[in-house]
Amino acid sequence: MTDYLIRRVLGAFPILFGVVLLTFILLQMIPGDAALVMAGEHATPEQVERMREELGLNRPLPVQFAHYLGRLVQFDLGRSVLTDRPVAVELRERFPATLELSLAAMLIAAVIGVSLGALAAAYKHTWVDACAMAVAMIGVSIPIFWLGVELIYLLSYQAHLFPIEGRGYAPAYSLTGLYTIDAILSVDFAAFSRAASHLFLPALTLGLLASALMARMTRATLIEILEQDFIRTVRAKGTGAWRVWRHAFAAGFVPILTVFGLQLGMLLGGAVLTESVYSWPGLGSFLVQAVFARDMPSIQTLVLLSAAIFVAANLVVDLLAGLFDPRLRQRFQTNQ
Repeated sequence: MTDYLIRRVLGAFPILFGVVLLTFILLQMIPGDAALVMAGEHATPEQVERMREELGLNRPLPVQFAHYLGRLVQFDLGRSVLTDRPVAVELRERFPATLELSLAAMLIAAVIGVSLGALAAAYKHTWVDACAMAVAMIGVSIPIFWLGVELIYLLSYQAHLFPIEGRGYAPAYSLTGLYTIDAILSVDFAAFSRAASHLFLPALTLGLLASALMARMTRATLIEILEQDFIRTVRAKGTGAWRVWRHAFAAGFVPILTVFGLQLGMLLGGAVLTESVYSWPGLGSFLVQAVFARDMPSIQTLVLLSAAIFVAANLVVDLLAGLFDPRLRQRFQTNQ
């Protein structure tokens, strides 16, 4: 298992290097001048040229790329053109918001997706199955920005149930940066209610979309398992339905876990459209602002961080699958 882990970690470096290189090349194709944005639209040509020299934009592209790699190896992420602050500071302040949103969304997705998938598997090829999968198909097909706007209109403007912008303000006691968790730790129920009300709509928007894929995977996995011989044996022994389903979920846990981990990795990489719709101060909304400002240090860092999170999520899911499934653990040991 240790050798497998080392190989996977070392294999991630070429992937991340490819992401850095591709991002750098694509950023050169974006119209606009970062030096002009940084200096201001009323800056003189001399000021713009001076800013271009300070940012290193007057150097040849290979030299710029090599300089960026050198700083990256030293964990120097540069300064944001947009905010004129270190990119590392922006990430440290914004990542807890994205983490809280992603965890809440995946909790909603797990509850809705697994429930719908299990219901469809229990009543396969009936109207219940058709309705559940129709809901899942609609969830996959709906554009996330449209869903966010509709939820804002229905639950905020019409029903006046939830706020629609930002996270509110932090609880008095802040340890993790996750407002709901900090409110619980400080036993501040008013702060928890305020944080949860701001969190609910964006988390529901993301969770509904993620639940669609989880529902389809849960249904397909459980239907396949319920038709296997060991389930027939369990039923032949007169075991109750609850124990039968417990055996089925235990056998199908790894595929469901895989989908869950990959979805969480994607969300942690930055839920761009959802954070933009709800003005959620996380990595996704910051990436949108950075693109419009042609903030190359921030864009490069955010894309690299997204790739690293996705690679790490894949690795963690593989390791957890090996812990829960002895057959996969044996395969890891065989490949060493």
